[in-house]
Amino acid sequence: MDKLPFADLPNIAAEHFAVPTPGTLAPKTGFAHPPRFLILYGSLRARAFSRFLAEEAARLLAAMGGEVRIYHADGLPLPDDATADHPKVRELRAASLWSEGQVWVSPERHGTLTGVMKSQIDWLPLSEGSVRPTQGRTLAVMQVSGGSQSFNAVNALRVLGRWMRMITIPNQSSVPAAYTQFDEAGRMKPGPLYDRVVDVCEELYKFTLLTRERADLLVDRYSERKERAPARLDAVAADIGFAKP
Repeated sequence: MDKLPFADLPNIAAEHFAVPTPGTLAPKTGFAHPPRFLILYGSLRARAFSRFLAEEAARLLAAMGGEVRIYHADGLPLPDDATADHPKVRELRAASLWSEGQVWVSPERHGTLTGVMKSQIDWLPLSEGSVRPTQGRTLAVMQVSGGSQSFNAVNALRVLGRWMRMITIPNQSSVPAAYTQFDEAGRMKPGPLYDRVVDVCEELYKFTLLTRERADLLVDRYSERKERAPARLDAVAADIGFAKP
C-alpha cells in the first residue's frame, strides 16, 4: 500500500498510526541471558499439590535452559491490608518485573481459583508509574483438583491473564485427583498428565523465545501512543480538573 487511505478514516490521528511489517517485528538486539520465568502457586499447605506441580514446572523450564524463580506466598498480606512497601509485596513485584514468562498454578476450591492465588495476582498492579509489571509477558496456567477433571480454575486464570495484558499460551494443564498423581516426595508420577505438563512448559518456553525480544513492540498500542502525546495529556488533565494554572 503506497498511500494510507486516511480520507476513509476521519477518526484516525495519522501521526500515531503505524503499519506493522515483518521488518518492524525483527528484534533490534538479541538477549544474552536465558529466558526468565516466575512461578506462582495458590496454596499454603505443608503438602500442597499446587506447589508440587509448580516445582515440576520449574524443573522442566530449568532443564530447557531457563532461569526460574518460585514465589512463596507465606506472609503475603491480603490486598489492601498493607501498603505496597511490604517486603513480600516488594519481592513479588520485583520478581514479576524480572520475569519474561510466568506460570500460575492454582488448586480448584469452590469451583474456582483459591484466595491465595488471587491475592498474589491482585498485588501485581496493571501499571506502576510508566512500568507495567505483567504486560507483554508470556503466561501458562495450570490447576490441581481433588476430584474429577475440571477446568474452572484455569479458565479463571486465563481471564486474569488477559486482564493483566499477558500473552497466555493456548495449552494448559489440569490435574484431577491430584493426591494420586504425586509420590510421597512430592514428585509427579509418569503418565499422560505428566506428559501434558511437559507439553505446557515446552510451549511456554517457545512462546517466550518468540516474544520476549519483541514485547515492547507487541504491547505498543495506537490508543496509548495518542494518550502519551503532550496535547492529549493536557486535554485529559483539563477534563479531570488537574489542568496546570
